[in-house]
Amino acid sequence: MTDKKIKESLLVVDDEPGTLGALTRFLRAQYEVTSASTGEEAIAQLNERHFSAVLTDLRMNHGDGFSVLEKCRTCTPPIPCIVFTAYGSIETAVEAMRRGAFDFVTKPVRFDRLELLLDRLMKQEALKQENTQLKQKLKQITPSKNLMIGNSKAMQDVLALIEQVAPSRATVLITGESGTGKELVAQMIHTYSNRMGPFVPVHCAALPETLLESELFGHEKGAFTGAAEQRKGRFETASHGTLFLDEIGEVPLSVQVKLLRVLETQTFERLGSSTPLKTEARIVTATNRDLQQMVAEGTFREDLFFRLDVVRIHLPALRERLDDIPALTRFWLDKFAQDNNRGNLALTEDALNALMQYPWPGNIRELRNCIERMVVLSRGDILTLDNVPTHIRNPQKKVPAIPHVDADSEGSRLDLQHQERALIVEALERCNGNRTLAAERLGISRRTLHRKLKDYAINL
Repeated sequence: MTDKKIKESLLVVDDEPGTLGALTRFLRAQYEVTSASTGEEAIAQLNERHFSAVLTDLRMNHGDGFSVLEKCRTCTPPIPCIVFTAYGSIETAVEAMRRGAFDFVTKPVRFDRLELLLDRLMKQEALKQENTQLKQKLKQITPSKNLMIGNSKAMQDVLALIEQVAPSRATVLITGESGTGKELVAQMIHTYSNRMGPFVPVHCAALPETLLESELFGHEKGAFTGAAEQRKGRFETASHGTLFLDEIGEVPLSVQVKLLRVLETQTFERLGSSTPLKTEARIVTATNRDLQQMVAEGTFREDLFFRLDVVRIHLPALRERLDDIPALTRFWLDKFAQDNNRGNLALTEDALNALMQYPWPGNIRELRNCIERMVVLSRGDILTLDNVPTHIRNPQKKVPAIPHVDADSEGSRLDLQHQERALIVEALERCNGNRTLAAERLGISRRTLHRKLKDYAINL
């Protein structure tokens, strides 16, 4: 018998010590084996843990094999069971098959037949598990498709590229303005792939440098102050799945070096450890920044950029595909009507025209928030132009950039700081609290915005 990297577990039940011992010794060459000499003992074992399969005699002095078979059938998930029966008791074996046994073996047991039977059973169970995982992935595909709505050529090109690149192992760089649906594209790439591991997102801009390293690579106990126990990083939890690094342009240069090493060697170390760990995670990244410009400025490594930019998927801004707004609006109307226990809602032509003429700086995210607000605040089943938010009916000018505070007098400085705070609050309100979008419209980085929110005690 050949060794396996991961041994399946068997429970062998027989009240004949000689037979039980021989079976246990033979099967331990390939499987992890637990033995029981009575039906009651076997059921107690099944209450404690789950086994890959159970082999049980049908006729025993203390409890019969049918009670063990019934217990296997009611386990979650059910455990396949092979039964032993004396030669000449085929009718009993047939009854066991009728009650759910996988197959039967007559005594005295021929080890070569049992080996083949177990091999067939394990292959069948592996196929069942694979089919279950595939069904779960298929359930995820439908909602993902629904959210990537659009008949415009730009969106059809994006969808075609997603389906083409998903089954590969290539790294993917998703570009586009904030709110265009970059994380959704990453989820679709994972869903359409053949990867059985999880989809693990990391929003790089939301984490300080030291915490980002720990989140990505994990740490050992005592690696730094507060590291009370060992922790796995995202590269480990995304094993055989997809690791999505959002806002990759915000990653500090020190962490970029480590990311490059992972992409080149497929290995990494936890913080506080020198033991290399292997990763099987596929890397998908996204950014709303110009990484090539950042390379030219020296704020993003050129070698890492080329590693990430194997396949690029660019998402068009909503203003570049205005023809998709009616379908998107209909989808969100139906969704939020259902979420808020409303009936069928309709949109008047002038309301739709207002949505079509607005430039949507916040893209899909802004449209989604707009429709939700309209549904929640409307009273009737017909949404009119009056239900469209004022700033969309009458688009205002772009929020001016934050002025540079360099006045000499204390009074002037305080006045400029007051203006700066007011501009930040106004930008956040217009962007529905979206800090990334607000930072873009203010002409500052997200990190600068986070610092100013803390300085001015702004909690929007």
